[in-house]
Amino acid sequence: MKNLSTTSEQLASLLGAVHEDPTHTIAVPLLLEPIDAEQAYATQRQVLALAKEQVGGWKVGAKSATGVIQGAPLPRRGVFPSAAVLPRNRFSAFGVELELLFTLGRDFLPTDSMATEHEVLAAIDAMGVSVEIVSSRLAGWPDVPKLMQLADFQNHGALIVGDLVAYDPDFDFLQPMASLTFNGTEVFNSTGVNPAGDPRRLLHWVVRHSQEQGMPLRAGTVITTGSYTGMFFPEAKGVLRGQIQHLPPITFEII
Repeated sequence: MKNLSTTSEQLASLLGAVHEDPTHTIAVPLLLEPIDAEQAYATQRQVLALAKEQVGGWKVGAKSATGVIQGAPLPRRGVFPSAAVLPRNRFSAFGVELELLFTLGRDFLPTDSMATEHEVLAAIDAMGVSVEIVSSRLAGWPDVPKLMQLADFQNHGALIVGDLVAYDPDFDFLQPMASLTFNGTEVFNSTGVNPAGDPRRLLHWVVRHSQEQGMPLRAGTVITTGSYTGMFFPEAKGVLRGQIQHLPPITFEII
């Protein structure tokens, strides 16, 4: 029987090494693959610790409105403001998703009592548009085990953060109009639908999960909540622009 603590540490060491050179991928030995979500989340924490990396945000999502919620802390060095310039060759894969993100107006600490859904919803402070770069350190991606993808920060490459506005509880979170263009060519322009349904339901999971993992969730930390446009793979260099109705647009350049 595997020693789960040792296994997650060994896996974290492999993933941490390839994070230093994300243009490469690794084939993970079968014996080091996580056996459950708990071990995958332990690996996430250990990769951050090995790299002495601060948490710059969180990603969270679900495949349906009632589906299992999963997420990952995002290394701070991979979180960028709108108008960022990203070299394409620093990523082994390069998928783009247009998302909504939120910030909370208060800290939630591991030493606090476990947060209720009402407390989390009441704490929402700001919202905006984000673009997640979906990438992987795993050879053969996307045809690799789901728990391995979870351990690898749920396929996170980078996050572009748009300008934030005050939280509007009356915003159409279920079917907002969304648009995505690349080099001026329309990629998506239609009603956007998040597979998780109303993305605000995901925020309580992030808060409770961070508390359970012993990770402080500080006020102002960005939390990105899943795609409204599906995934787009740019095949050239250029400028990507995204917008979700009534929110500031977001742009970044791929070089």
